Amino acid sequence: MKNLRPNKIKQKLSQGEISTVLMSPVSFSPDMVEFAGQLGFDGIWIETEHGAIDFKDIPDLTRAADLSGMTSIVRVNFNNEGLIYRTFDVGAQGIVVPHVDTKNEALAVVQGAKFAPQGKRGNFVGRQGIDVANYFENVNNETLVIVLIEDIVAVHNLDEILSVENIDVFCVAPGDLAQSLGHLGNIFHPEVQSTIDSAILKIIGANKIAGTLVTDENVTKYVELGVKFLMTSFDPWIKYGAKGFLNKVFK
Repeated sequence: MKNLRPNKIKQKLSQGEISTVLMSPVSFSPDMVEFAGQLGFDGIWIETEHGAIDFKDIPDLTRAADLSGMTSIVRVNFNNEGLIYRTFDVGAQGIVVPHVDTKNEALAVVQGAKFAPQGKRGNFVGRQGIDVANYFENVNNETLVIVLIEDIVAVHNLDEILSVENIDVFCVAPGDLAQSLGHLGNIFHPEVQSTIDSAILKIIGANKIAGTLVTDENVTKYVELGVKFLMTSFDPWIKYGAKGFLNKVFK
């Protein structure tokens, strides 16, 4: 028998440390996940809400994350208990649920993510539990649960959402929040920025962990604000690196 694989991000967050997650709109392959493992990020974001990833892909993607010492985090496309616990069953160490707008929706996330007594996750030993001693006694402590605050209605209901226990990160998502405020595609609009900042401060003020999407340009701001869960996309690095290279070639 072996021990349950520890969740690196949960450990860091429980100690008050910052955790970093690499993401991309482009679907990762297992080889790319292994390659990313050398970069020093704590977790890898596996995109199934918008990306071309099926359930059959998740075991190998999460397995590559395991081998690379990163926490595998899967964003699902719908707040459904069966969908959530199936994602854990096939190997994810973390789950991200979009558009959590009310307390009841937040409670539903926990119900799907946690075994009793915290929730009612379907009784099954998933990939992470193969040959693990005391799996059911320990797995709730290693499942990372993240909800996305990405609609203005969620911001209005934030106090009630924050009252829900067993959610590890309340992540403020700029893009959809901008859309719900009437500023589609403009996350830098002053109203969007002030709404993001006030939501983050409310989360931190409630002694909960705040997360958000950051870039090279604003990461320092959010670290200083107190955000502990930082996700960023590698796409801009490829874009700017490629442009810089081509500029040198044709200078």
